[in-house]
Amino acid sequence: FSLGCNSALLRDWDFPGSDVRVIFSPDAEHCQQLCTQESSCLFWAFIGPDSKNDNRHFHCFLKATSSGEPSRQVPKQGTTAGYSLKSCNPDSRPCLAGLYEDVDFPGADYRSLFTADQYECQRACTDNPGCQFFSFFSGAFNQLNVRSVVCGNCVFFFFPVNVSWRRFCSDHIIWCLCRYKCNLKFSWTVPRTPIVRALSDRISGFSQRMKPESSLTECKGTLFPNVNLPGHDIEVLAAASPEQCQVLCSDHPLCTYFTYVSNGFRCYLKNNEAEMVPRTENGATSGLPARSCQLDNGWTKVVYEGIDFPYSDIRFFPLDNFKSCEKSCTEDPNCQFYSYVTTRSNNTSFSFQIPSNFKTESWILF
Repeated sequence: FSLGCNSALLRDWDFPGSDVRVIFSPDAEHCQQLCTQESSCLFWAFIGPDSKNDNRHFHCFLKATSSGEPSRQVPKQGTTAGYSLKSCNPDSRPCLAGLYEDVDFPGADYRSLFTADQYECQRACTDNPGCQFFSFFSGAFNQLNVRSVVCGNCVFFFFPVNVSWRRFCSDHIIWCLCRYKCNLKFSWTVPRTPIVRALSDRISGFSQRMKPESSLTECKGTLFPNVNLPGHDIEVLAAASPEQCQVLCSDHPLCTYFTYVSNGFRCYLKNNEAEMVPRTENGATSGLPARSCQLDNGWTKVVYEGIDFPYSDIRFFPLDNFKSCEKSCTEDPNCQFYSYVTTRSNNTSFSFQIPSNFKTESWILF
């Protein structure tokens, strides 16, 4: 049934079990594309917003079995199932031009602007190098008697004038009606280690396959040792080195410079287009993102002794040395980084790991 190219969408059917990853997705066609892009996925199931017996709406379940076939197929209202398109010679970078009415992609905003309609918002996203997806608010101002205030990131908040309310923007969620608001969004294209910590019996590192496709010329990054650029933080991430922090800054569309603090393995992404005010500080390294060239991937070649990348494990089994661990991670298309345990009880073990942006809370869109 699944041998060869099978692009059919099986409406009101489910392939229960055999999940390898769960991701948010706006519709079944997009879920099928996610399965096709995911190296280990062979088939999938998507729970649509019309499902009446399962409230996990917009969840895309990527699945696999050793046989390549679902272990079960059952009817299920509101769920659509199907197979990967890998055998259909798919486009490696498909055009996802669809618009999803009455669907929001919450979070991941990096820029907001006003556009005349959703099509102009889509064009703005397409023309902006950092934008990967967007949300456009088209709600009409249907309240006749309103007053407006400025609060938070939203320009206008509307409340009926005869309603008593207290404004606590930092503590309360206040629904806002921002007609014509276009929110440009991005998702990370480089691996993020959710936690980095010092641990004497660990050796950690990255897959040696991680070299992004780019037509840009390779370059070395600009780093300023023992320099802190304080303030203007937009995000704080865990990183194993200043070089990894620089890659994270280069991937974030708003990052203008960064500071890496080795005590705590913290990477501070910053945004200030007006100035940089340096301060001497031991243990801090600052630098600039690479925008017009591709940073070399030397940071992935480094072996981090005494460093652990905990959690996000996708596999765990014994090996004799960290080189075998690195080799196994490199050969596994799903592995992006690893940790190897050097102490022995009865054996030595390691774990493959994947970054936190692949957890189910995130919207992953290509």
